[in-house]
Amino acid sequence: MYEVELKLRADHEDLREKLGELGADHVDSRTQNDTYYNAPHRDFAETDEALRIRHETTEHSEAVAKITYKGPLVEAESKTREEHETVVVDEEALSGILSGLGFEPAARVEKEREFYELDGYTISLDSVSGLGEYIEIEQEATEDDIEAVREGAVDLLSELSLDSSEQIRTSYLGLLLENDM
Repeated sequence: MYEVELKLRADHEDLREKLGELGADHVDSRTQNDTYYNAPHRDFAETDEALRIRHETTEHSEAVAKITYKGPLVEAESKTREEHETVVVDEEALSGILSGLGFEPAARVEKEREFYELDGYTISLDSVSGLGEYIEIEQEATEDDIEAVREGAVDLLSELSLDSSEQIRTSYLGLLLENDM
């Protein structure tokens, strides 16, 4: 499965109003603390991959941890990539396993996210520590559906008065690392 995602810098106050006008449903708000790892056998920054443990708290449920692998970007028009994710029962044990295999923490990303649903898309308004405010529009797709899902996300951005040509294909991790240089 692929995650088709478009991300832009955006003012959240205006977007909340526009999302309401379009009939988007506010689904949840979450705090996410992500620890990204680098592999001992290759440099994920060079291969455009990511491995992370996400510690997430929501307004409606207990805290949860997830491990996620994201493959390299597969097209130039969006942040589409293969993604695999699963819930972790024991975050401390997983950290120990990764460390024992030579995976080392590379960076942390902290963000507050508001999630909305509209026309089958997940829209998140992200406040990222050290970076500011962003919007992400995403949907899962099979390889055959990537282009149609991306075009639908572009149309949705347009309905929100945002220009898809201003999208950012760099991850929050990449943006934070660029700021540190």
